[in-house]
Amino acid sequence: GKQEVETGQQKDGCEGGYVHESAVVENGAVVSRGAKVWRWVHVMEGARIGSDSSIGQGCFVGRGALIGDRVKIQNNVSVYDGVELRNDVFVGPSAVFTNVSRPRAAVRLGRDKYQRTVVEEHATIGANSTIVCGTVLGHHCFVGAGAVVTRNVPPHALVYGNPARIRGFVDDANNPLTIPPESVLRAFGIEDFKAENTAYEDCKQTQNSDDPRFLYCVETETLYRRCVETGTLTVQSSSP
Repeated sequence: GKQEVETGQQKDGCEGGYVHESAVVENGAVVSRGAKVWRWVHVMEGARIGSDSSIGQGCFVGRGALIGDRVKIQNNVSVYDGVELRNDVFVGPSAVFTNVSRPRAAVRLGRDKYQRTVVEEHATIGANSTIVCGTVLGHHCFVGAGAVVTRNVPPHALVYGNPARIRGFVDDANNPLTIPPESVLRAFGIEDFKAENTAYEDCKQTQNSDDPRFLYCVETETLYRRCVETGTLTVQSSSP
């Protein structure tokens, strides 16, 4: 049933968060301390919203959906059962998540048939993007507005288009990263750059590789070493 709450007041499951008087937060849902649930939002039982997160106007949060801490969801987004948004994720307005890959109105599926979607820490999803279920969006990735994501997105990758494809990489602050030319690698003391960066020969013509070992930020003059297994960026050194 609906929790009858007044503006600024919370009842069962609301651990100090703010729920607008027009929102519906069902019994059994958890709205953690500092979270804000704005106008005309519906949060179903079993959903969990982490601390200091913001759920914009007209959103729907399904049963079993997990929203981490400091997540910002803009207006008119539906986060269905089976979707997990980890800490510090940003979701732009009218982005779309799914949880069934081949739906039919006449075919009823149990919750055990829903496909899980995970959006890892610090990822950004642009406005009007569609995230097809069963995918993992890696930490710090950036999904451009209107993208249709049909497969996993590596950490720090910049993707856009239909279907979404890797167009580049970004650092923690969303600065664009490029494949460093040979001169930059040598300037930073990477002498055996072809051995270190096995994708170098393939990417140096297009400046766009799906699996580079080194990435360079022109704006900050920083060279990063990219871990192939985890996608994590480590500062190789600052400007020489």
